Amino acid sequence: MTLDTARARARLSELTVVDVRTPGEYAAGHLPGALNIPLDHLGRALPGIRDAAGRRDLLVVCASGARSARACALLAEQGVPAATLDGGTTAWAAAGHDLERPAACEIRAGWSMERQVRCAAGTLVLLGLVLGLLVHPAFQLLSAGVAGGLVFSALTDTCGMAAVLAKLPHNRPRGADLDAPLAALRER
Repeated sequence: MTLDTARARARLSELTVVDVRTPGEYAAGHLPGALNIPLDHLGRALPGIRDAAGRRDLLVVCASGARSARACALLAEQGVPAATLDGGTTAWAAAGHDLERPAACEIRAGWSMERQVRCAAGTLVLLGLVLGLLVHPAFQLLSAGVAGGLVFSALTDTCGMAAVLAKLPHNRPRGADLDAPLAALRER
Protein backbone atom coordinates (compact mmCIF):
# COMPACT_ATOMS: atom_id res chain seq x y z
CA MET A 1 0.00 0.00 0.00
CA THR A 2 1.19 3.52 -0.79
CA LEU A 3 0.14 6.77 0.88
CA ASP A 4 0.47 10.12 -0.84
CA THR A 5 1.96 12.99 1.14
CA ALA A 6 -1.37 14.65 1.94
CA ARG A 7 -2.91 11.45 3.31
CA ALA A 8 0.26 10.57 5.23
CA ARG A 9 0.38 14.04 6.78
CA ALA A 10 -3.27 13.81 7.82
CA ARG A 11 -2.65 10.45 9.51
CA LEU A 12 0.86 11.15 10.86
CA SER A 13 -0.23 11.11 14.51
CA GLU A 14 -1.77 7.64 14.00
CA LEU A 15 1.29 6.11 12.32
CA THR A 16 4.57 4.61 13.40
CA VAL A 17 7.02 6.01 10.84
CA VAL A 18 10.21 4.06 10.10
CA ASP A 19 12.85 5.77 7.95
CA VAL A 20 15.07 3.17 6.24
CA ARG A 21 17.69 5.60 4.93
CA THR A 22 21.25 5.85 6.20
CA PRO A 23 21.88 7.80 9.41
CA GLY A 24 23.44 10.65 7.41
CA GLU A 25 20.39 10.96 5.17
CA TYR A 26 18.06 10.74 8.17
CA ALA A 27 19.98 13.49 9.97
CA ALA A 28 19.67 15.76 6.93
CA GLY A 29 15.88 15.78 7.41
CA HIS A 30 13.14 13.27 8.18
CA LEU A 31 9.38 13.11 8.73
CA PRO A 32 8.34 14.31 12.17
CA GLY A 33 8.61 11.49 14.70
CA ALA A 34 10.25 9.07 12.26
CA LEU A 35 12.55 6.39 13.67
CA ASN A 36 15.76 5.63 11.79
CA ILE A 37 16.19 1.92 11.11
CA PRO A 38 18.42 1.57 8.02
CA LEU A 39 17.27 -0.99 5.45
CA ASP A 40 20.19 -3.32 6.11
CA HIS A 41 19.24 -3.46 9.83
CA LEU A 42 15.58 -4.22 9.29
CA GLY A 43 16.04 -7.88 10.26
CA ARG A 44 17.46 -6.97 13.66
CA ALA A 45 14.57 -4.60 14.30
CA LEU A 46 11.85 -6.98 13.05
CA PRO A 47 10.50 -8.01 16.48
CA GLY A 48 10.06 -4.39 17.55
CA ILE A 49 8.58 -3.41 14.20
CA ARG A 50 6.15 -6.33 14.35
CA ASP A 51 5.01 -5.27 17.85
CA ALA A 52 4.63 -1.62 16.81
CA ALA A 53 2.66 -2.62 13.69
CA GLY A 54 0.27 -4.54 15.93
CA ARG A 55 -0.57 -1.35 17.81
CA ARG A 56 -0.42 1.31 15.07
CA ASP A 57 -0.26 1.36 11.27
CA LEU A 58 3.29 1.36 9.95
CA LEU A 59 4.60 3.82 7.35
CA VAL A 60 8.03 3.10 5.88
CA VAL A 61 9.87 6.00 4.19
CA CYS A 62 13.11 6.68 2.33
CA ALA A 63 14.28 9.40 -0.03
CA SER A 64 12.26 8.42 -3.12
CA GLY A 65 10.23 5.34 -2.26
CA ALA A 66 12.49 2.65 -3.75
CA ARG A 67 14.16 1.48 -0.53
CA SER A 68 10.93 1.76 1.43
CA ALA A 69 9.20 -0.42 -1.18
CA ARG A 70 11.93 -3.06 -0.70
CA ALA A 71 11.52 -2.74 3.08
CA CYS A 72 7.74 -3.19 2.79
CA ALA A 73 8.29 -6.30 0.67
CA LEU A 74 10.67 -7.72 3.29
CA LEU A 75 8.20 -6.92 6.06
CA ALA A 76 5.31 -8.47 4.09
CA GLU A 77 7.34 -11.69 3.78
CA GLN A 78 7.42 -11.72 7.59
CA GLY A 79 3.69 -11.02 7.87
CA VAL A 80 4.08 -7.37 8.89
CA PRO A 81 1.76 -5.00 7.00
CA ALA A 82 3.27 -1.63 6.09
CA ALA A 83 2.64 1.25 3.73
CA THR A 84 5.22 3.32 1.92
CA LEU A 85 5.21 7.08 1.29
CA ASP A 86 4.76 7.83 -2.42
CA GLY A 87 7.85 9.76 -3.49
CA GLY A 88 9.51 9.50 -0.09
CA THR A 89 10.89 12.42 1.87
CA THR A 90 11.68 14.18 -1.41
CA ALA A 91 7.96 14.37 -2.24
CA TRP A 92 7.15 15.26 1.39
CA ALA A 93 9.48 18.28 1.28
CA ALA A 94 8.32 19.24 -2.24
CA ALA A 95 4.74 19.34 -0.95
CA GLY A 96 5.86 21.98 1.57
CA HIS A 97 5.70 19.75 4.64
CA ASP A 98 8.29 20.27 7.35
CA LEU A 99 11.18 17.90 7.93
CA GLU A 100 12.68 17.43 11.38
CA ARG A 101 16.40 17.98 11.67
CA PRO A 102 18.45 17.35 14.80
CA ALA A 103 20.15 20.38 16.32
CA ALA A 104 23.48 21.14 14.68
CA CYS A 105 25.37 20.11 17.80
CA GLU A 106 23.75 16.65 17.75
CA ILE A 107 24.89 15.63 14.28
CA ARG A 108 27.89 15.74 12.07
CA ALA A 109 26.98 17.27 8.72
CA GLY A 110 26.57 14.51 6.19
CA TRP A 111 25.80 14.11 2.54
CA SER A 112 22.67 12.38 1.32
CA MET A 113 23.17 9.04 -0.39
CA GLU A 114 22.15 10.56 -3.72
CA ARG A 115 24.84 13.24 -3.36
CA GLN A 116 27.44 10.63 -2.41
CA VAL A 117 26.55 8.54 -5.49
CA ARG A 118 26.77 11.58 -7.79
CA CYS A 119 30.16 12.51 -6.35
CA ALA A 120 31.56 8.97 -6.61
CA ALA A 121 30.21 8.45 -10.14
CA GLY A 122 31.50 11.82 -11.33
CA THR A 123 34.92 11.21 -9.77
CA LEU A 124 35.20 7.78 -11.41
CA VAL A 125 34.16 9.14 -14.83
CA LEU A 126 36.69 11.99 -14.61
CA LEU A 127 39.39 9.61 -13.37
CA GLY A 128 38.74 7.25 -16.29
CA LEU A 129 38.89 10.09 -18.81
CA VAL A 130 42.07 11.66 -17.37
CA LEU A 131 43.89 8.33 -17.04
CA GLY A 132 42.69 7.44 -20.56
CA LEU A 133 44.30 10.60 -21.92
CA LEU A 134 47.49 10.55 -19.85
CA VAL A 135 48.25 6.86 -19.26
CA HIS A 136 46.42 4.48 -21.60
CA PRO A 137 43.15 4.68 -23.57
CA ALA A 138 41.91 1.49 -21.90
CA PHE A 139 41.24 3.51 -18.73
CA GLN A 140 38.29 5.10 -20.56
CA LEU A 141 36.52 1.79 -19.98
CA LEU A 142 36.16 2.89 -16.36
CA SER A 143 34.05 5.84 -17.52
CA ALA A 144 32.03 3.57 -19.81
CA GLY A 145 31.45 1.13 -16.94
CA VAL A 146 30.14 3.86 -14.66
CA ALA A 147 27.88 5.17 -17.44
CA GLY A 148 26.51 1.66 -17.98
CA GLY A 149 25.93 1.30 -14.25
CA LEU A 150 23.99 4.56 -14.15
CA VAL A 151 21.76 3.46 -17.04
CA PHE A 152 21.18 0.08 -15.36
CA SER A 153 20.39 1.88 -12.09
CA ALA A 154 17.80 4.07 -13.79
CA LEU A 155 16.16 1.15 -15.62
CA THR A 156 15.94 -1.12 -12.57
CA ASP A 157 15.41 1.54 -9.88
CA THR A 158 18.28 0.04 -7.91
CA CYS A 159 21.73 1.41 -7.20
CA GLY A 160 24.70 -0.84 -6.65
CA MET A 161 26.94 2.12 -5.91
CA ALA A 162 24.57 3.29 -3.16
CA ALA A 163 24.61 -0.22 -1.68
CA VAL A 164 28.41 -0.12 -1.56
CA LEU A 165 28.55 3.44 -0.20
CA ALA A 166 26.00 2.56 2.50
CA LYS A 167 28.57 0.15 3.94
CA LEU A 168 31.12 2.92 4.57
CA PRO A 169 31.61 3.75 8.26
CA HIS A 170 30.07 7.23 8.08
CA ASN A 171 26.86 5.76 6.64
CA ARG A 172 26.55 2.95 9.18
CA PRO A 173 24.74 3.37 12.47
CA ARG A 174 26.77 2.87 15.59
CA GLY A 175 25.43 0.30 18.04
CA ALA A 176 23.71 2.90 20.20
CA ASP A 177 22.11 4.55 17.16
CA LEU A 178 19.87 1.53 16.58
CA ASP A 179 19.13 0.97 20.26
CA ALA A 180 17.21 4.25 20.62
CA PRO A 181 14.81 3.57 17.70
CA LEU A 182 14.23 0.02 18.96
CA ALA A 183 13.39 1.35 22.43
CA ALA A 184 11.02 3.91 20.87
CA LEU A 185 9.31 1.13 18.90
CA ARG A 186 8.58 -0.74 22.14
CA GLU A 187 6.95 2.40 23.57
CA ARG A 188 4.64 3.00 20.60
